[in-house]
Amino acid sequence: MMKIFTTNIGAASSTPRGRIFANGFLGAFRILVVAAAVATCQGSSAPGEDKAGGAEVPTPNLYEGEFCTGTGDVDFLRLIDESFAFFHANPVVPNLAMLYKPEWDLLIEGANWDAWWIQNSYGFAYASTPFLQEPWCSLVQRSFDLFWDNQGDGKRRGKLVGPATGSYHGLVAPDGCLGDAALPGIIAYKQGDGDLNVHDWFYEATAAGVLVQAEMLLASRDQKAMAHYLPKMERACAFIEKARDPKNNLFLVGPACNLLAPSYGGVKQPDGTFGKGYLAGLSITYLAALDRMVELSKFTIGQPRLAEYQRRQRITKESLSQLLAPAGYFVKSIEPSGTRHGVLGQERFGYLEGVANADAVALRVADLHTAENIYRQIAAYPAIRPFDFLLTSAPGLDDTYWNWGHTNGPGFEGFHAFGDWVNGGAWSTVEGRAILMYYRLGKFEDIRRSATRAMKWAKDFRMDQPWSQRGENTHNPWSDSGNFKIHGVSVMVDNFAIPAATIRGLFDYEYYWNRVILRPRVPGAITQYTQKEPVRFGEKLIYVSCRNGGPQVRSATVNGREIKTTSPDEVMLAYEELPAEARIEITTGGGWPKATPAAAYPRIPDVLPMADFKALTPTELPEALKRPFKVLSAMNGLLAAEAGVNYERAFIKEAMELCKACAVRAKMDPGPGYYRPISPERQKGLNKFFEETAVGMYQGLAQRMTNFAARGDHRQKRLAALFATANE
Repeated sequence: MMKIFTTNIGAASSTPRGRIFANGFLGAFRILVVAAAVATCQGSSAPGEDKAGGAEVPTPNLYEGEFCTGTGDVDFLRLIDESFAFFHANPVVPNLAMLYKPEWDLLIEGANWDAWWIQNSYGFAYASTPFLQEPWCSLVQRSFDLFWDNQGDGKRRGKLVGPATGSYHGLVAPDGCLGDAALPGIIAYKQGDGDLNVHDWFYEATAAGVLVQAEMLLASRDQKAMAHYLPKMERACAFIEKARDPKNNLFLVGPACNLLAPSYGGVKQPDGTFGKGYLAGLSITYLAALDRMVELSKFTIGQPRLAEYQRRQRITKESLSQLLAPAGYFVKSIEPSGTRHGVLGQERFGYLEGVANADAVALRVADLHTAENIYRQIAAYPAIRPFDFLLTSAPGLDDTYWNWGHTNGPGFEGFHAFGDWVNGGAWSTVEGRAILMYYRLGKFEDIRRSATRAMKWAKDFRMDQPWSQRGENTHNPWSDSGNFKIHGVSVMVDNFAIPAATIRGLFDYEYYWNRVILRPRVPGAITQYTQKEPVRFGEKLIYVSCRNGGPQVRSATVNGREIKTTSPDEVMLAYEELPAEARIEITTGGGWPKATPAAAYPRIPDVLPMADFKALTPTELPEALKRPFKVLSAMNGLLAAEAGVNYERAFIKEAMELCKACAVRAKMDPGPGYYRPISPERQKGLNKFFEETAVGMYQGLAQRMTNFAARGDHRQKRLAALFATANE
């Protein structure tokens, strides 16, 4: 007879701190030790016997989560499962609805930040593309449309103004330029913090915008969308190409045009002004964008731009070796004279650049040899990861335009101090890319340390950005001031990069015009992994599982049919050969190095299975949500017979689930907190924040229906009429 042992997932659940429900309608996740299941997954002999005959073999735990299941390291599986929760309504961790601005029907940076920034959203948008579902796919796209709709054309005035030597002015950018912050009808074409008279155009943010848009198009395979965005993307690439120096094919650009601007100071001239240098980050990010532009160009047979993009891709890749330090990692920049900035041990400019190096590995711009050199240097220099997160640079910069030649003293007060902002600060948009770097190289305990620390901040609802004091964040000059938090809550788009990367890195997902490549990197302590959430590839849905024995692919099946694997490192899925719903089972081997868990997981509170609160009745909702929930329910019913309303139904479903999550949150014990204590006052504020988020989703739908009624097409007017009926 099989023996099945069941234990509660939270060992402390009998204590007041560990209780995750107050009423009987909520259940906890469970950890099951199922001998038969493990035997099936691992091909082992009968339970209780080893292959030598008779000795008892310890059976690894089986984790049954809401978004994934698996055997092995339960805490790592829980980390993955709870990372998915950030992208769904839930009562425990922040979710994307908390970035939604109903007045604009868009996502914004976060609490009291009324704009969308490429440099902040980049890590999240890139990492989440494969698995992000509606309504968030469309909302992310519309948020990036703030840049595409306001793209520089040589005539448009950005309207968003900023300080420049005491005056305010709007900027007119060259054709193709994107920018820093954008709102409806408004854009900042240069990094908005600092002296705009010194700043160059925002070249690397433009490259990142192209990369993210290309990734979204390759994942969706929407040719109508390609026809709309590709001309804009080509203009953006042409803008960047104008900065290419034909002597070496590097990009010669001035201060504050790097992604984490304005930390790049260019080159100080003899007259005290700041000129241009060769910025490594721009070459790296733009090459990643070019890799995807080549694939997009293949969608149209005979596309005349294909050869040109392949040429640009080739010469950019060939030029990268000039940007390497002697130890094999990337410098931050090089002066036209040849002086390198960002080489550890130099008397001047002797720091390690974190952002460009992480990006080079994460985006596969660096080959494996260079990637290993980069990681080796990062691992050998603890000062760049003092609190688990990768800093933008370490030690302090001595090549900023506000204090060239010095790392401290006058000019480094406030945000300019090392560790608090772009000079050695800790940014989760960067950390997401660092996690992808760790996955590529199989550095799973680095992932655990980083994502676990971030999860503690998330469960405190203090997703501050950036984290100050080099990531320790004992006090945060933005969120602690009250300007950028609501009810004691700070939720910023940057921070969603970490859970997104924790998910994406498991299989990497490299999109091509006709296929997607999966590279299994399931953490070695997990022996079997099954993902319940689908991966998007055009109109196909891909569900992935892995019997994990190491980095080498042994076999793969699609819906039970074995497919040919041509590489020991990857599984190639051709789009035309995939069924509409494809279940991919991958078996790997070769062995992973043994590792000791580097950080204890913050189990309290646990993310609850969605089924535990989907059945809540409207009477259990907060009073402010009863009427919205009733209207949402009625509208959902009216849409059941309608065609072409997938987005609207997804939006309504998310809003309804969020209403229910509010009821759960109000009743649960969140624990004492990890870094920011959850006092009774804070808990009350959190409950209010959840409620206002749910109301905001409803208000956004109501405003959209009002707009449809006033100036919509036939389909939109019909939806508005149905919404009016739902309100009766």
